[in-house]
Amino acid sequence: MNANLKRTLCLILALLLCAASALAETPAEPVELIVFAAASMTETLTQLKAVYEAEHPNVTIVYNFDSSGTLKTQIESGAECDVFISAAPKQMNQLDITADPAVNTAGLDFVLAETRINLLENKVALAVPEGNPKAVQSYDALAEALKNGSVFLAIGNSDVPVGQYTRKIFAYYGLDEEALAQAGALTYGSNVKEVTTQVSEGAVDCGIIYATDAFSAGLQVVDTATAEMCGQVIYPAAVLNITKHEEIARDYLAFLTSEAADAVFMAVGFSPMHE
Repeated sequence: MNANLKRTLCLILALLLCAASALAETPAEPVELIVFAAASMTETLTQLKAVYEAEHPNVTIVYNFDSSGTLKTQIESGAECDVFISAAPKQMNQLDITADPAVNTAGLDFVLAETRINLLENKVALAVPEGNPKAVQSYDALAEALKNGSVFLAIGNSDVPVGQYTRKIFAYYGLDEEALAQAGALTYGSNVKEVTTQVSEGAVDCGIIYATDAFSAGLQVVDTATAEMCGQVIYPAAVLNITKHEEIARDYLAFLTSEAADAVFMAVGFSPMHE
């Protein structure tokens, strides 16, 4: 190989290496990942946001926390969303074309195929304000107190998952919600955080919320509902097929099943369900 050709090849190689190095150092395009999640996940997902963003400097996670029913309606109405995490299967099913048509009555198709997972399990807790002024000790005692009108209870609205679990508990005890409401024994919240706040502020004698919300608010839990009383409290999660960032959305959902995420979830009382 003559000297000129050798110098030319070396120059080309050097240029290629410089170009590759420049590409490697070029920061990835900034991405805003929009996550709609049940209000009961506010504390845990906020904590995990910092972890994920530290590992993915080009990604900014934007959360929308509210009741699962409200989030479902926003998605159906055209809101931008990459990942949806519901506090109950019903709201996810209403967006999933593969779900039972009796649930997905509108034939909505928002869930990206094969991304849906059961992420977490929670418990429906009976929480009391500081000092437990009415000495409520259990769901059994609550049922009797409601029947005799000696307790004021906060619950979620009927379109809120925690409210739907509450109504199953009422049915288990044979309680008439309408009669209780008319008697002034009940007050309502549009999501679980509103119910939690009412208990924290002592505006009610007790409230039915999630065990994780009670933990985050520092509330005393006097009882938790069994599966017989209200079924399992399952949080499904999925990437939506309207996402503009499918690869990152999938990666974020996978991150929520990591050991680091599990530790955060379990610290407040969630039970991971993924394999």
